[in-house]
Amino acid sequence: MSTLKILIFPDPRLRTVATAVGIVDGKITTLVDNMLETMYEGKGIGLAATQVNVHKRIIVIDVSEEKNKPLVLINPSLEEIIEPKKMPYSEGCLSVPGFYEELERPSKVKIKATGLDNKNFSLEAEGILSVVIQHEMDHLDGKIFVDYLTNLKREIIRKKLSKQKKLGATS
Repeated sequence: MSTLKILIFPDPRLRTVATAVGIVDGKITTLVDNMLETMYEGKGIGLAATQVNVHKRIIVIDVSEEKNKPLVLINPSLEEIIEPKKMPYSEGCLSVPGFYEELERPSKVKIKATGLDNKNFSLEAEGILSVVIQHEMDHLDGKIFVDYLTNLKREIIRKKLSKQKKLGATS
């Protein structure tokens, strides 16, 4: 396994809409392993393939305290918003390092996805898992959590990250 380079906002490749995965094969399994390693090394709880410049509909998540319960979602789709009541959560992102903003998302959703075994499954997610799934699915559609912020906040973050990149502080 190896870690992958994470794209940093405002990299335009983060706006690429991911395409569906056909068959889960060895290449996909290796990519998932590398994404998990990258996510864990970055101390993240979710990572979309778009963030590592692979524009396939793949997400890895691990919200467990021990970081030993990885969840792999291939071709995820939102089936139902079970609880539309919004849950506030301070979101961060490996592609927007060092910035956290409180957003609100539905607190319970049902998704459909494919696993590494090529089998389809449904999952009801609530709380933090619901938030992370929605955050990562946004990435697959070319959307970043800063898109939910005001233009001013988004521009401040963009300028700070661009400055850090020039100074060599981010990859």
